[in-house]
Order: sequence, then C-alpha cells, then structure tokens
Amino acid sequence: METEALGMAQEIDFSMLALFARATFTVKLVMIGLMVMSFWSWAIIVRKHLMFRAARTEAAVFDHAFWSGEPLDELYERIGGEPQGASEKIFAAGMLEWRRSHRQDGGLIAGAQARIDRAMDVAIARESEVLNKGLSFLATTGSTAPFIGLFGTIWGVKHSFEQIAISQNTNLATVAPGIAEALLATGIGLIAAIPAVVAYNKLNADSERILGGYEAFADEFATILSRQLDA
Repeated sequence: METEALGMAQEIDFSMLALFARATFTVKLVMIGLMVMSFWSWAIIVRKHLMFRAARTEAAVFDHAFWSGEPLDELYERIGGEPQGASEKIFAAGMLEWRRSHRQDGGLIAGAQARIDRAMDVAIARESEVLNKGLSFLATTGSTAPFIGLFGTIWGVKHSFEQIAISQNTNLATVAPGIAEALLATGIGLIAAIPAVVAYNKLNADSERILGGYEAFADEFATILSRQLDA
C-alpha cells in the first residue's frame, strides 16, 4: 500500500508551473499578485539605481563648476532659466531669489537671507520627493508580501484538508500535491519580500546621502551669499 502511494506521488508533476495550475482560484490570485509586486519592485530598483547614479554624477560635475572660481553670475547665466540637474536647480533657486531681492537702486530688500534659504529648501524638498518616489512601495512589499504568501498557504492547506476529508484518504499521493501548492505561495511571497527589503534599505541610505550633499551645498552657498549681504 505504502509502495503504491509512493509510486503515485512520484508520477505527479511538482514543477512550479504545474503547482500553480493545480492551485485553487484564490491561491492563484495570491501568487499572481505577489509576482506583480515582485516585478514592479525590480523595476523600481533598477530605475532608482540609474537615477541615483546620474544624480551623483551631476552633483560632482556641478560642484567642480561651482568651485572652479567662475563668477556666480556667469555660472547662473550659463545654466540658464531651465536648469537640468538637482544641484543646478538648487543653485538657480538661490540665485533667482538673490537677484529678486535687489531694488532698482541696487540695495537689498530686508529679509533677503531668509528668503534665499527658503527658496533653496523648497528646491531640495522637491528633489527629495523625486528621489524617494517609489521607495514606499518597496517598503510595503517587504513588509506585506510574506503575510500575503502566508494567507495563500493557509488557504491552500485548508483546501487540501477539505479534499482529504472528501476522499477519506490520507496517503502521500493525496496530501503532498495540496501541501506543495500551498507552500509555493509562501515561497513566492519571500522571493518578492527579501529583495524589496534589501533594496529599500540600500536605496533609502543612498537617497539620504544625496540629499545630505544637496543640503551641505545649500548651506555653503548661503554662507557665500551672507558674506555678500554683510559686505
């Protein structure tokens, strides 16, 4: 009897595609949802990696130009009214407010330093939104995917027990397929969650470093302008 059950179990296809095909409708929905979350997470990871690398390159190029000794007015004129990179946008926001703070007679309107700081802070906040967009999805995937997969497993095990009760047969050939299908949902949940958690921690740290560089530049630029104000 046991040998016969083992033989029947060996004839069953336990490939992932076969397990998915035999799963119940609810478990299939869970698996499809998890796969969509995984693919979308990887799309965000790749896009953010390219975006952060471009941001670091742009910041390095602009820092070189800013500290090259070129007059700030000439640098602002060269950048133009439509700056491309984040560092250029922060610099342009400060310079634009600096110019607007001058009266027709050449004097400065009171509170110029505070307005310049606020203008650059707003530019940094906008860049922060761009850098961090999509990271919340990675965090959500990392925290919820295992539980969604666990729900699929519980539902699949429940269905397996119902089939055992209906057939009144507890041999390996009856139990194994249903349990394997149920566990596949948890496996897919972990496959979706683990890369999302690792990538979120890495990308979040990279984003904070990039924003820290923007804030440091804004402080240095504000210090330069404050010397001009004091003079």
